[in-house]
Amino acid sequence: MTLSTWLAFFAASWLISLSPGAGAISCMSAGMRYGYRKSIWNIFGLQMGILLLVVIVALGLGAVLAASMLAFNLIKWFGVAYLVWLGIQQFRAEAKPMEVGEDGVRSPRQLFLQGFLVNASNPKGIIFMLAVLPQFIDTQAPQFIQYAQATATLFFTDAVVMSGYTLLAARVLSALRDPAHIRWLNRSFGGLFVGAGLLLAGFKRN
Repeated sequence: MTLSTWLAFFAASWLISLSPGAGAISCMSAGMRYGYRKSIWNIFGLQMGILLLVVIVALGLGAVLAASMLAFNLIKWFGVAYLVWLGIQQFRAEAKPMEVGEDGVRSPRQLFLQGFLVNASNPKGIIFMLAVLPQFIDTQAPQFIQYAQATATLFFTDAVVMSGYTLLAARVLSALRDPAHIRWLNRSFGGLFVGAGLLLAGFKRN
C-alpha cells in the first residue's frame, strides 16, 4: 500500500469510525454503567469484530456471504435479535449511579463478547467492508501486508473514536446521581439499541 493510498484509507477509516452506529451506542452504554477502565474490554471486543470482518473479506468469504441470501439473512437476523436483546437489558437496567471501584454486573469477558458480537453480527459491516476495502488493495502486490496495514489503521481510528465515546459517557453521564435521570438514560440507550436493530432489520442487499 503506497503512502498516498494509505493516507486515503486513513481518512476513510476516520469517516467509517465516526459514523454513529451500534458500536458507539455500545461504548456509551458501557462507559455510563461500568466506567472507562472496565469498558476497555468492550472496545477490544469491537476491534476483534472488525478483525473478523477484514479476514472474511480477505479470504473472499465476503463475496460468498453477499451472494448467499440464506447466509446473509441468518447473520442479519442474529444481529437484529442481539441488538434488540441488548436494548431490553439496557432498558431494564437498575437506575443506580456508578460508584468508584464498583465491579458492576458484567465481567470483562461479557463486555468483550458484547463488543465482538455487535460488530461481527452486522452484515452491513461485511457488505461495507467488501465494497470499500478492496479498492485500496493492490492485487499485483503481496496482499497480506496490505490487509495487515488496513487492519492496523482501522484498529487505531476505531479504538480512538470508541474510546472517546466511552470516556465521554464515563466522565459525564456516569456523574449523574438522580435515579430518575439514570433511568431515563438507560431507557434512551435501550431504545437506541432497539432502533439500531430495527434499522438492521430493514437493511437489504443491493
